[in-house]
Amino acid sequence: MSYGVSAALQGAIYQALQGDTALDALVGNAIYDAVPSGAIPDTYVVLGAETVVDRSDKSGAGAEHRLTISVQSDEAGFAQAKEIAGRISDLLQGADLPLARGRLVYLNFQRAVARRIGTGNQRRIDMRFRARVEDNS
Repeated sequence: MSYGVSAALQGAIYQALQGDTALDALVGNAIYDAVPSGAIPDTYVVLGAETVVDRSDKSGAGAEHRLTISVQSDEAGFAQAKEIAGRISDLLQGADLPLARGRLVYLNFQRAVARRIGTGNQRRIDMRFRARVEDNS
C-alpha cells in the first residue's frame, strides 16, 4: 500500500473546486483544508476526514480513499447548501483529475448526509466520495 498519493489527490480536488466558476459564484474562495481561525464566511466548503485502505495488486501500489467534503451554511433552510453540494458532486463525479503523483483511476460520489447543527440556522452537508489511485513512483 502507499499513502503517498494522498496529498496529490487532495491538491487535485482542491484545485478542481477552486477553479470552477460556477462554484466560485456560490462560495467565492471559501474552500478550506481546515476552517481558519477568526471570522469565517456564513457559507463555506471544507475538505474533511479521509480513510484510506490498501488496493495494491500485482501491477503495483494503490489505495482507495474515502473522503468527506462538507458544506457549512448559516443560511435558513437547506436550499443554498444543497445547491453548493450538488455543484461539488457534479464537478467531482467521474472527474479525471491530474495528480502530481500517481494516477486517479476513478472518483465517485457515495452518499451525503444533510443535517441541522444545534438549534440555530446552521446547516451542514457531509458528502462522501471514493477515489481509487495508483502510485507510479
